[in-house]
Order: sequence, then structure tokens, then C-alpha cells
Amino acid sequence: MKKALIFSLNIIALNMTYGQKMSADGQTAPIAAQKNHELKIHNHSRNDPYYWLNQREDQEVLDYLNAENTYLDNVMAPISDFKEQLFEEMKSRIKEQDESVPYLDGNYYYYSKYVQGGEYPVYCRKKGSLDAKEEIILDGNEMAKDQSYFNIGGFEVSDNEQILAFGVDTVSRRNYVLGFKNLQTGEILADKIELTEGGSYAWAADNKTIFYIIRDQQTLLGDRVYRHVLGTKPEADVLVYHEKDNQFYMGLGRTKSKKYIAIYSGQNGVSTEFQLLNASEPSGSFKTFFPREKGLEYFIDHYKDNFLIRTNYQNAPNYQLMEVSEQKQGDLKNWKTLIAHRADVFLEGMEVFKNHLVIQERKDGLMHIRIIDQKEKKEHYLNFGEPAYDTYVSVNPNFETNILRFGYTSLTTPNSTFDYNMDTREKVLKKEQEILGGFNKSNYKSERFFVTARDGAKVPVSLVYHKNTKIDGSAPLLQYAYGSYGASMDATFSSTRLSLLDRGFVYAITHIRGGQEMGRQWYEDGKMFKKINTFNDFVDCSRYLTEKKYANPKKLFAMGGSAGGLLMGAVINQAPELYEGVVAAVPFVDVVTTMLDESIPLTTGEFEEWGNPKNEDSYKYMLSYSPYDNVEHKKYPNLLVTTGLHDSQVQYWEPAKWVAKLRQYKTDKNLLLLHTNMTAGHGGASGRFSALKDTALMYSFILDLSTK
Repeated sequence: MKKALIFSLNIIALNMTYGQKMSADGQTAPIAAQKNHELKIHNHSRNDPYYWLNQREDQEVLDYLNAENTYLDNVMAPISDFKEQLFEEMKSRIKEQDESVPYLDGNYYYYSKYVQGGEYPVYCRKKGSLDAKEEIILDGNEMAKDQSYFNIGGFEVSDNEQILAFGVDTVSRRNYVLGFKNLQTGEILADKIELTEGGSYAWAADNKTIFYIIRDQQTLLGDRVYRHVLGTKPEADVLVYHEKDNQFYMGLGRTKSKKYIAIYSGQNGVSTEFQLLNASEPSGSFKTFFPREKGLEYFIDHYKDNFLIRTNYQNAPNYQLMEVSEQKQGDLKNWKTLIAHRADVFLEGMEVFKNHLVIQERKDGLMHIRIIDQKEKKEHYLNFGEPAYDTYVSVNPNFETNILRFGYTSLTTPNSTFDYNMDTREKVLKKEQEILGGFNKSNYKSERFFVTARDGAKVPVSLVYHKNTKIDGSAPLLQYAYGSYGASMDATFSSTRLSLLDRGFVYAITHIRGGQEMGRQWYEDGKMFKKINTFNDFVDCSRYLTEKKYANPKKLFAMGGSAGGLLMGAVINQAPELYEGVVAAVPFVDVVTTMLDESIPLTTGEFEEWGNPKNEDSYKYMLSYSPYDNVEHKKYPNLLVTTGLHDSQVQYWEPAKWVAKLRQYKTDKNLLLLHTNMTAGHGGASGRFSALKDTALMYSFILDLSTK
């Protein structure tokens, strides 16, 4: 009887209708003032009448953003109840009292949990046994009291397991305050260091010295590594490394062996460099593993007396795995190949154990896990058996074990944690994310296929839909993609997405160029002077999805965020007629102006992704696709644009200017809505339930339009 009830509820959901529709009738859209501002370079002039919106503290700017928020609220007022219904629906699928699978690190089992009604995780540990008394390391709910935004940016436990280092951001600018806690007494130590890079903390072996990264407040790039000794004043901390090239990003951590502290400097797709320090010699000097060279990328881990190196050295764009003994890494002739480069397989990562080596490989757009027995020299792959999925190596701090902890998810399978015996090949499911409300994965179908783009490239597409949804050209479809920085958008599960699928939507992820799904060349073919491929791929997939009747051509929707928001801006300039509605979240749309202004955070680190417009050829190419610069007098789809006032990645004024210009130029009567979160940044609201309100806003916008 219960199964029958669940099934009938799904059918009801598929045919659900809801009240009044969004309407701009009778509402007056905000009109931003135009103030001429000439931008001139390469003997070319542009007038930017909305340039003035880049003053975050200016009252006129704040008034405009608030007016846009009010306008959105008024237009969406008729469906406010439906939006709230969606929020409650999404929230009801979440098991409020939940915890992660514990992992053993040293003498303690570590895990996180959520309590009933809690917005933030509580981090815990137990000594020696899961039956031992629980110790609360950090209580996110207590720490977040009276904060409009809150995020814990990683933590590290000292080698003696007594002192916790942790970062906290309460503004959403990703400037973390580094604090310390005595885990034996519960005391918060007086040591406090501001403006650090969250999660980039590394303890020395003496249990009192810690290394951290400070961020430059103009570029918001971490550029300086300091050494701090507990009990001393932060202003006396010693600068141990300064990254002087502002095109490089930085990271900091310990090798899995715990022997070395490593400073990482990298320019994505161009060059990397590591500095190493023996963790038992904290007052020593960092030494370069191998000096940076343009075109040479490498990533390292330490194993016994050797380093394992994942690198593109010797013309290996998909990377090869090499090995070198300690103290001999400075000469490339000493690097020995363990796994050779393969043109059809991208070597994405590795995990080192005493007797096993685990390799993460990507082939034909899918992730594979390869197990190599280092004693027997035998190997095998894990088998997953679904057409579209994602798998990843999880937390594995124990070097001695033969058990691999890995995660698995697909478009129909909630996130699952497994322990895998690499000797016996026994796989044990430790936990599958519980989805409340009668979820049954058998009610959903997943497909994967390739679309031939206009230049012949084969673009993978992963999609999912409810088994009762007819693939006959009548279904609404939401198409999602990212397509930048080599970031692969894998086919993962989403409980919030069920609110679309249960209402008859098809959901498609298009794995366009600019990501790395099909190997390194897939990324190279979607950046710099080949960026247009990213946009073409998305449009070509849109056309295919309607031609093959996965989507009703009058109910095709698109969504992307950040660099994916740039994608949204570019495709609606190229083919606005294809889409009924588009959601552009925190979109990077003012490409040329931003990349010309090195005072804007993160700009310099992006030159190798987009180009440097101070070079005329780059300027002209970027200008040809920059969404803000290519707004025209024509019809555009219904648009919902979101941003955060404190966004450190894409400054709020980019989407604000874009919306203002679209209002000036567009010739249609379609909706154009801007929502600015006045207390958050790039990632939106910080709490697990608060974040659902952002999703409910986007989905209610799309679902309402799909019924017109």
C-alpha cells in the first residue's frame, strides 16, 4: 500500500499546476542611470554608461540593487506560495539528523553530522573506536549564531592530535580568520590570524608551528606563506615564501607521508611549481622541487624514499605518472615513467598506499578507478555499470591500509560511500545518502550519448528524466553546462533536481569543450582563442535535444553559473530564439572590462584562461563574445540573473550592468529579473537550508514559465 501511495504521489507531481503566473504587468522595472564613461585601448573606444555601478558602498548603487530586488519580488509575488512550496519540498527530502561515514586518521575516527534543524555541520571525533565517547571539535551552529553568513574553511589537527587549526569566513569574501582550539581542554587559544586562504594550513611535526597563506586584498590571491608559532604574536610571524607572479594561484599542505610540507604555485594549463620543507625542521628553508617552466605542469606525492609525479612532461598533455628518488628530482633525466601517456585517457589523480597505487583516469568522458598492486604488479579497474556517473577517491589518510574509501553517484543514484578491499576486491557500501519522501531510483531513467558539433567534435551529453515522462517532443528540458578552467561537470545526483523531474522535466548536462571530460585537449579547445567552441557546443546540443524530441522546442531552458553564466550570456546573444528561459547565476559577463582592470580581484590569474586584452589580438577576440559588449536590439529569452554583493570571484556589478544594459536594448516583453543577495558572495547563502531558497527561486522561475 505504501509503494502504491508513493507512486501515485509521483503521478500527481508530474501533472501539478499552480495558481497565478509571474507577470511584469503593472510593475515598473528599475532603470539604471546612464553616465557616460569612455574606455579606450588599441585605438578603439567603448562607452560604458553603467560603469558607475562598481562602487559597492555608494548609496545610489545600493538603492538600485534593492530596487531590482523589490521588482523581482513584485513580479514573482503571484508564485511566492509555489516558491515556498518548492523550498519545503526540497527541504523535506533532506534527512535533518544525519552524519558522514567516519574515517580513521591516527588514533581518532573523524566525521561530521547535522542535527535536527541545524544549518551547519558539527565536526566530531572518537578515540580508538566508534563506540568511544564523542568529542565535538567544532559546532558550526553555535559558531554561526548572529552571523548572516558563515563558513568553516577547512581545519587541520596537529600531529599529537591535541590542537585544531581552523578558518572562519563571516563575510563571504573568502578571507578566513585562522583560529586555534585546544582539543583536550576545549579552550580557544588567543592566537588569531586574519585574511588567510581557507583550508591552506599545514602543521609542522613539532605540534606548535603552523604555516598559512595570506591573501593580497587587491587581487584576493594568496601570495605569501608565513610561519607561526603558537603563543607568539602574528605580527612577528616569519615570511617564508612570497609568490611574486600574480598570475599564479597558491596552495599549502602536507604530503600523505607527513614527511613534507608543500607549497603549491600554479597557473592552470601553463605551469606549476612546488616548494618543500621537511616537517620535522620547521625553521628550515623551503626548497624548490623543480623550478617552473612554461608548459611544464607537475603534481607530486611522497612515497617511501621516492616522489610520484603526475606530469605533462615529454609532450604528455593527458599526463603520465613518473617516479624519482628523493634528492634527485632536480634533473629531469632522473624521472622514470611508471604509466605512460595515452592519447585517449586523461590521468586525473592518484592516491598512494603502502602496497597499492590508486589511479583516477578519465576516458570517453567518464571517470574510472584503477587499482595497481605494487607488490604483485597486477592491476584491475572498478566496475560501475551505469551509463552516466561520477566516482571519486574519498578521504584516505591511512597509508598502511589495503582498504580504499571511494564515493559513487549518478543521475539516479544518491551519493554513496564504499570501502573497497584492494586485495580481495570486496566492496562494502558504508552509506547511501538517504532521500526522504518516498524516493525510488527505479522511477528515473538516465541516458548518455554524443552530439556532433558544427566542427565535427563529439560532445557527451548526460540526461535524466522520470520514467513516466514521454520523450516525444512534449517535455520541458533544462540544459546545464559550465565549460571553463578544465572543470569537468560529471553526472551526479541532486535531490533538489527531483522537483523538476517529478514535474515532467528532462535534465541534461552537456559536457562542452572548456571542461576536461574528454581529456586535456578538450580543455585546450575551449579556452583562449578557441573559447567560441564552448558556446557553439552548447547551442548545437540545444538544437540536437529538440530535434531528437528530448525537449519541446518552446520549453527549452538553460542554466549556468559563474563562467557558466558567461556561457549563458554568450548563447543568448548567439541564438536567443532557442530558449524560453535562462538562469544566469553569478555570471562573468563583462569579460573585457574586467580583464583590463588588474585592480579587480583575481583578474591577473585569469590571463591564461581568457587572454590578456592588453594584447590587441586577445582584446578583439574577447570583445567578439563578451556578453555585455554584445547586447543588441533584439528579442531575448526570459532571464533570471543572480549575484551576491560580496562576491569575490565575479564582482556583483558585472551582472548588474548586464541587466541594466539588457533593459535598455531588448525589444521583447519577456521577464528580466535580477536578484542580489545583499549578505552573501559567490556561493550564495551559506546554510544548508538557506541555500535551498536560492534553488527554489530559480526552479519556481523555470517551472512557472514551463506552464505558459
